[in-house]
Amino acid sequence: MFTPPAASTQPDYALLARQVSSILEGETDLTANAAQFSALVYDTIADLNWAGFYLVKPAKSSSGDTQQELLVGPFQGKVACARIPFSKGVCGASASQRRTILVPDVHAFPGHIACDSASNAEIVIPVIKNGELYGVFDIDSPSLNRFNEEDQAGLEAMVAAFVAATDFT
Repeated sequence: MFTPPAASTQPDYALLARQVSSILEGETDLTANAAQFSALVYDTIADLNWAGFYLVKPAKSSSGDTQQELLVGPFQGKVACARIPFSKGVCGASASQRRTILVPDVHAFPGHIACDSASNAEIVIPVIKNGELYGVFDIDSPSLNRFNEEDQAGLEAMVAAFVAATDFT
């Protein structure tokens, strides 16, 4: 059985990326891998109150248009917003811009969605494989300025290992 290292605010991201590859080895299912990945992040990175995925889905629309939105997927933490338009919040911005967004103070982010009023900092990494956006990986913290460039680089490497191991079809 896998025993994660103690949670840290300065984790060894190179080790965690290798652990992602090891944990997901031989499994390609999106739901299983996303659940395992979320649990690993939540258990090994300290000072978090939410870690999980929002996956790209057709938007609920009565007009019959082909808009997309983000639908909550596997996660760890409190109940979350179910659907997020690409035009709203940090997750929507990351999805629409297809880039990582690091926010030191979510209350200063225009259009922030307060799914959990205890969240104060956030980092969102897009999940892209072969040029296609499949979702975002979202992490919230109750502490202001919780995430920095080292966290961003490390989390991007971990998401890359998740993407490499996962079949999105």
